Amino acid sequence: MSKKKKHRKLKTRKQSTNLKDLKDRVRGVFGNHIGERFGYRDLIKKLGLRDKRSKEALKDILFSLEGKGSIRKAPDGRFISATEAETLIGRVDHVNPRFAYIICEGSEEDIYVKSDDLKFAIDRDIVKVQITRPANDGFRPEGKVVELVERAKEEFVGRIENSDKFSFVVPDNRNIHFDVFVYPEKTMKAQHNDKVMVKITKWHDAKNRSPMGEVTTVLGPAGENEAEIHSIMAEFGLPFQFPENVELAAAKISTEITQEEIEKRRDFRNITTFTIDPFDAKDFDDALSIEYLDNGDFEIGVHIADVSHYVTPNSILEKEALIRATSVYLVDRTIPMLPEKLSNNLCSLRPNEDKLTFSAVFIMDADGKVKKRWFGRTIIHSDRRFTYEEAQERIESGEGDFADEIRQLNEIAYKLKDKRFKNGAVNFETTEVKFQLDEKGKPLAVIPKVRKDAHKMIEEFMLLANREVATHIFKWGRGENGQYTFVYRTHDNPDPEKLDNFSKFAGRFGHKLSMSEGNISKSLNKLMDEIEGKPEQGVLEQLAIRSMAKAKYTTEPLGHFGLAFDHYTHFTSPIRRYPDVMVHRLLFHYLNGGKPADMEAEEKKCVHSSEREKNAADAERASIKYKQVEFMETMLGEEFEGLVSGVTEWGIFVEIIQTKCEGMVRVADLTDDYYEFDEKNFRIIGKRNKRIITLGEKVTVKVMKTDIDRRTIDLDLVEVLE
Repeated sequence: MSKKKKHRKLKTRKQSTNLKDLKDRVRGVFGNHIGERFGYRDLIKKLGLRDKRSKEALKDILFSLEGKGSIRKAPDGRFISATEAETLIGRVDHVNPRFAYIICEGSEEDIYVKSDDLKFAIDRDIVKVQITRPANDGFRPEGKVVELVERAKEEFVGRIENSDKFSFVVPDNRNIHFDVFVYPEKTMKAQHNDKVMVKITKWHDAKNRSPMGEVTTVLGPAGENEAEIHSIMAEFGLPFQFPENVELAAAKISTEITQEEIEKRRDFRNITTFTIDPFDAKDFDDALSIEYLDNGDFEIGVHIADVSHYVTPNSILEKEALIRATSVYLVDRTIPMLPEKLSNNLCSLRPNEDKLTFSAVFIMDADGKVKKRWFGRTIIHSDRRFTYEEAQERIESGEGDFADEIRQLNEIAYKLKDKRFKNGAVNFETTEVKFQLDEKGKPLAVIPKVRKDAHKMIEEFMLLANREVATHIFKWGRGENGQYTFVYRTHDNPDPEKLDNFSKFAGRFGHKLSMSEGNISKSLNKLMDEIEGKPEQGVLEQLAIRSMAKAKYTTEPLGHFGLAFDHYTHFTSPIRRYPDVMVHRLLFHYLNGGKPADMEAEEKKCVHSSEREKNAADAERASIKYKQVEFMETMLGEEFEGLVSGVTEWGIFVEIIQTKCEGMVRVADLTDDYYEFDEKNFRIIGKRNKRIITLGEKVTVKVMKTDIDRRTIDLDLVEVLE
C-alpha cells in the first residue's frame, strides 16, 4: 500500500473516531441537561468547537439525532432532549447564597439547585423541581425549580437597619439569603437595630432585588433577652399567649369533684402515692403508687392526669390544644399546650389534693415481671411531692419518709431496664445543658444535666405504662372488626448506609460495630460503653443518633427500634403532649366497647403532632444556641480545647469541651492551604500539604466573633492536638 493511501486511510479512521466522539459529547449535553434548550451556536460554544469541519459535523449530528427521535426542535428553533424531564415535589433547604438542596420524600438523594434556578423560592418552600442532570460519578442529581407549590412563610424575624429614606430588615434565619426592603411609613416606628417581624408584601421577579415588606410587630432592642426570646418564638410560630376565648373556657371549668364522678372511678386515695419531678416543675402530670401484697408481689400504679376529662372533643380547649400539639421549653420559659388553670391547677397532681387520673396498674413481682394489668379512670390523693434530688437521697441513704417504697420501686426499675437492654434497647445517654441565669436572663454558667437513679426510675415506669397500653390495644383490638385505630410512637430501624458510614468512622478510633441483623443494638450498646469518658464520646454519640431514624406518631402499629418494643405509645404526659390526650380518649373509648375510630382522621392528627414536635425541638435548640452565643460573647480572644463535631464544605464545627458550646472554623479562614471537603469520610484535606482535619479530632480554638442575631460563634483554629 502506498504511503499516500495509508495516510488517507488513517486520516479517515481518525475523522470517524472524532465524529463518534463528538456525537457522544452532543448526546452527553442533552442527556445531562434534560429540559434545557440549546441552539446551534449555544452548542458550538458549549462544546468548544473551532474548526469548520467540526461545526459542519455538528449540523449533521443534530439532524441525525432529531431524525432518530433522540432530540426535538422546540418552538423557538432550539433543540431539546426528547426524554421527558423527571419532576419531583420537595422542600427547599437553602444552605448558602449560591445553591440549595431540594429534599424530596422517597428520593434517595437531595437535588442540587443553583440559587439562580430556584425561581425565587426560599428556604422551606415546597416546590416542583425538574431534574436536569441525573446523579452520576458520586455527584448528586441537579435540577431547576419549575413551579412554586407553597410558600413556607411570608413573615420573618430580623433586625431592622434604618436610613433617612428607607429601611432594610436583615432576617435572623441563616438560610434566608436576602434583606427585606421597607419604606419609612411601614416600619411601625421601629428604632435602628430593633428586632421586628416583617411581612413580605411583594416578591420581586428580578434577580438580586430585595422583596418589599412591612413591619407587623416590634419586638424590642436586639441583644436584650425579651426581644431575642420573642424573636425565637416568632420565628418558629410559637404563640405569645392564649386567645381570650380559650382562657375564658378554662376559667369556667368547675374545680369540684362530684361524688357521682368519684363513683365512676377506681379509688386509690388510700394507697401510698407520690410524684417525683424537677425542683422547678410547676405541673405534675404523673404519680406512682405502690402497695405491698400478702404474697410478696406489688401493685404498682402509674397515674396520669386525666386531661381528657376536662378537655372534651370539639371544645375550644380541644381545638387550641390540637393546634399547639405540645408544650415548648425554652431556656427561660415554658410555652404551655394548656392554659394555666389546667396545667398548673386542675390537672397537676399536687400533694394533699384529690385529683382525677387515668391509670395503668400492674401486679408485679420483685423481678419486674408483669403478672396482671388494669387500665382505667381513677382518683388519687398524692401523699408527697418529691424533687429528683430528694428521691435520690432516699435511694442512696435509705432514710427519710417513703424511703422503703422509693428504694423498692428503684430495684424493680433496674430489673425493667436490664430486661429492656437484653431485648435489644439502645442506650443513648446524650449530655444536655441548662443555664444559670441572672434576673435579666443573662447566662452566668452552662451546667451539664446529670441523670441519676431517681430520673431513670421514673423513666422506666413511664416506659412500662406506654408499652403496656400500646400492646394491650394492639392485641385486644385484633378481632372480627379488624385492627383498632390507635396512636403509636414508632421508631424505624436505622438506615443501613448511614449505619455503615458510622461503623467505618467509629473504626478509626479502634471501635468495631457489628452490622449483622439482630445484633446492631447490642453492638451499639457495647460501643457506647467503650467510649464513655473518652474524648470521642460526644462526637460518636451524636453521629450514632444522626444515623438513626426519627421517632414519630402514627396509626400504623410498627415497633420502636431504640426501645426494642414491639408496640409503644405516649400515654404519660397529656398536660404537655396532644398525642397522649388522643391515647387517653381512644383507650377509654375501647374500654367502654367503642368501635374502631376513623383511621384517616387520627393519622392526620398524628402527622400534625409530629411536625409540631419537630418545630418545638428546633425552637428549644435555637434558644439554647442563643444563650450559648451570649455566654461565649464574654470570652472573645480566649482559647479553648474542643472536638470537631461536624464537617461541611464551608467549615468545621467545634464543640468546646469546657462550655459545651459549638462554633465554626470557616474553611476560608484556613490560610495555610486550600482545603477540599471529603463528605463520605467526614473530613477536609489540604490540597498541597495533605493535612487532614476530621470529625472527632481534638483541637485548640480561639473565640473570634459572636453574632447573636444569627446565633453563631466564629472560631479560629489554633492547633490540631494529637
